Amino acid sequence: MLNLSAQVRIFVSAEPVDLRRSIDGLAAVVKEAMGEDPISGNLFVFRNRRGDRMKVLAWDRNGYAVWYKRLERGRFSFPPPGERRIVSAQTFQLLIGGLDLRRRWEAAEPAP
Repeated sequence: MLNLSAQVRIFVSAEPVDLRRSIDGLAAVVKEAMGEDPISGNLFVFRNRRGDRMKVLAWDRNGYAVWYKRLERGRFSFPPPGERRIVSAQTFQLLIGGLDLRRRWEAAEPAP
């Protein structure tokens, strides 16, 4: 499991990304599509088109780290397409646990 400090922001991109992308490809998505700095120490969460796989990109002091998860059944509950969210560590844990978060997404405001 990932240990998260209180200072880490977790950006969740609802738009599908080709998860065959390398670390550099995901870092480019962070810069160009999300307008964020990939070496900020924040986490950046990406999904595939079907929603059954995700990758998390993070900068860890002296290099990138990628965490990958594939669900054997079901889909991850990402925000509606076209939105980007900054979520709490608790919501992130629920997301990677495969829980249905549709109500949470509907109640929350999208990130700026």
